[in-house]
Amino acid sequence: MTAIWILIITAVVILAAVTAEIYRETHCFRVTRYSLGLRKLRRLEREIRIIFLSDLHNKVYGKDNDVLLRAIREEAPDLILIGGDMLVGKAGVTRQPAYDFVRKLPEICPVFYANGNHEQRMKEMPDRYDYSYRDYRERLKQCGVIFLENESRQIMIHGMKLNVSGLELPLSTYEKFRKKRVEGTDVAERLGFWPEGQRAGGSEAELQILLAHNPAYAEGYKEWGADVILSGHLHGGIVRIPGIGGVITPQAFLFPKYSGEMTVEGEQAVIVSKGLGTHTIDIRLFNTPEVVLLTLKKPL
Repeated sequence: MTAIWILIITAVVILAAVTAEIYRETHCFRVTRYSLGLRKLRRLEREIRIIFLSDLHNKVYGKDNDVLLRAIREEAPDLILIGGDMLVGKAGVTRQPAYDFVRKLPEICPVFYANGNHEQRMKEMPDRYDYSYRDYRERLKQCGVIFLENESRQIMIHGMKLNVSGLELPLSTYEKFRKKRVEGTDVAERLGFWPEGQRAGGSEAELQILLAHNPAYAEGYKEWGADVILSGHLHGGIVRIPGIGGVITPQAFLFPKYSGEMTVEGEQAVIVSKGLGTHTIDIRLFNTPEVVLLTLKKPL
């Protein structure tokens, strides 16, 4: 066999393997488990289990998302947090898969929902879409879902007060080939407050959890005083390179600092979900969709 044929056969085998892996990753998900023990958590009576969901984009696993719901129930969460883009904000695309899934979550535990850019643009530009964001939101609120649209809600779990905030930045912060400057003051202006005490770190009495869809502005979120930042939006960077991370963002920037992992920096943590679905580019490689389980523990 000549060298050229060896190269052709090798290329075909590699292409077939990559194609098979892309197919697998666009048809299954996993539960990614993180454990976090910040000093603020030393008063915890027992662990807090938080499920974080982001970027479903109408994806359905099993019949009526029963596979996804079963996986969430099996983790026995105390709280479910949604980081946005559960539907697809595009003319002619239904919202029904997202609605049918999210409405069942309050049967498991309390659910807080912060918008992504898809929900936000439907809200701000309603004439472009075939169905109403307001109706979607109100119907889910009737099912027990709590929406956080530049709002905060406190909840006490196992002796620890959690202050959960949902941030919506201007839609211009999502524009391709551009990155705005977002500082702590911008976050405070949108949410209407600085965390009690010092700006970075906040009050020892409560844990500040910030749902902020776009992780590109994590430095501003940290400056504001978030203890735990939960983001999505990047779909893991579409393709991930082992040891490096995600390759590209929706804004077309390469190799973002945060793309699909937990990064602990001092007493602050940035957690970025790789998301559960795809949108526009239906490709994933070395980048399995995920449900994130965050377990809050007493520090060692």
